Amino acid sequence: MECPHLSSSVCIAPDSAKFPNGSPSSWCCSVCRSNKSPWVCLTCSSVHCGRYVNGHAKKHYEDAQIPLTNHKKSEKQEKAQHTVCMDCSSYSTYCYRCDDFVINDTKLGLVQKVREHLQNLENSAFTADRHRKRKLLENSSLNSKLLKVNGSTTAICATGLRNLGNTCFMNAILQSLSNIEQFCCYFKALPAVELRNGKTAGRRTYHTRSQGDSNVSLVEEFRKTLCALWQGSQTAFSPESLFYVVWKIMPNFRGYQQQDAHEFMRYLLDHLHLELQGGFNGISRSSILQENSTLSASNKCCINGASTVVTAIFGGILQNEVNCLICGTESRKFDPFLDLSLDIPSQFRNKRSKNQENGPVCSLRDCLRSFTDLEELDETELYMCHKCKKKQKSTKKFWIQKLPKVLCLHLKRFHWTAYLRNKVDTYVEFPLRGLDMKCYLLEPENSGPENCLYDLAAVVVHHGSGVGSGHYTAYATHEGRWFHFNDSTVTLTDEDTVVKAKAYILFYVERQAKAGSDKL
Repeated sequence: MECPHLSSSVCIAPDSAKFPNGSPSSWCCSVCRSNKSPWVCLTCSSVHCGRYVNGHAKKHYEDAQIPLTNHKKSEKQEKAQHTVCMDCSSYSTYCYRCDDFVINDTKLGLVQKVREHLQNLENSAFTADRHRKRKLLENSSLNSKLLKVNGSTTAICATGLRNLGNTCFMNAILQSLSNIEQFCCYFKALPAVELRNGKTAGRRTYHTRSQGDSNVSLVEEFRKTLCALWQGSQTAFSPESLFYVVWKIMPNFRGYQQQDAHEFMRYLLDHLHLELQGGFNGISRSSILQENSTLSASNKCCINGASTVVTAIFGGILQNEVNCLICGTESRKFDPFLDLSLDIPSQFRNKRSKNQENGPVCSLRDCLRSFTDLEELDETELYMCHKCKKKQKSTKKFWIQKLPKVLCLHLKRFHWTAYLRNKVDTYVEFPLRGLDMKCYLLEPENSGPENCLYDLAAVVVHHGSGVGSGHYTAYATHEGRWFHFNDSTVTLTDEDTVVKAKAYILFYVERQAKAGSDKL
């Protein structure tokens, strides 16, 4: 929104000496000394923590609104100030009087100047810290903690994603997609879109109303985010530009409450698909797809019109068979899919850990079998039989007619009771490599043995008890190494840790070369 309070509230000089030392994202609250979610007041340059920590930034604003009975002249002035602050990590601006984020600026452009100054401080601090760490690594015995590949020591080049306020659901999905090589490389190879020219060319773009919604491109912001990951030039990247576009085109995800990662992934893929269908940066979608013959070849799965890289990689086809139990009439329908949502069988729902000794461990195969097994529809799902000309009892069965290049499996861990949405916290055993999907195919004899084998590329995990709370992280493999992505923190991990995770979303990539015979 455009805030009317900027001219009276933004009073500090962009290069104010009152700013603390160090990187802005690590500044400490002047009250509680917490360095989580620091916000700087644009009236007095004091730093306080955000509302999701101890809320001292908001209290600073509220204290400034207390009437000063002995100074009536300054009372009016005081009420108009200390209302606007800036997030020191994402550089977004918030007005407490408007109770919303701000997209406009003062006539002199002070907000943008402060933003650029904070960003320069952050970059300078990061550069100094990187040089310091490099010297330590070169001159100390910490080399043993670095990863050794082919006898040589290498550093972690992965980049984390800053949490912009309960955006871990988005970060986990973005990190997972960035490690699906075919999908990620396609977007990184797209031409960049220039949103600004002249004096502002090359600068970081912050959307304002004057730019108009025509400049909002999900594909472009998604491309820029993927390009920023795995470059090794920074420890964490702030995806606020992408999050702004998400707010613009996906109203369900506006605000800072926790969201469902699977729901976000579906919205993201659907909107990327739709935008690519309409062409991108003056280049038609079909001409972009034709440049990559491996994506366009043999791709017959279309969702909402023509195919794109989204359907070429994630798109598969289900056959839904329904049989009337009265007259035996069979109905077949083909449905395209981007992911499969699998129930965790009820007999396993009380088993919470792999080592719990109360019956067999639930496996991914159990969930897939439950999805494809013959099922009798209950009274609320009666089938309208065209031969009987009325709703009848029937059976239903799913077959997979076409497997995708990347098989996305969503485990349905959240379900509704009478009043609450509860979490199924059951551990589900899943293979790291050799997931065999041949037995779930409609015509398995028409598929080669390698085309049905999948290897794990990424896992999204939900920690906590409910969909509206908790925290999302992701595991993903990159160049033969497994990484754990926890917002801005990225750490090397191992396969033993990955297989113990309580998976929520699993990304399996079709095996291309012949490998071992280990199967699910």
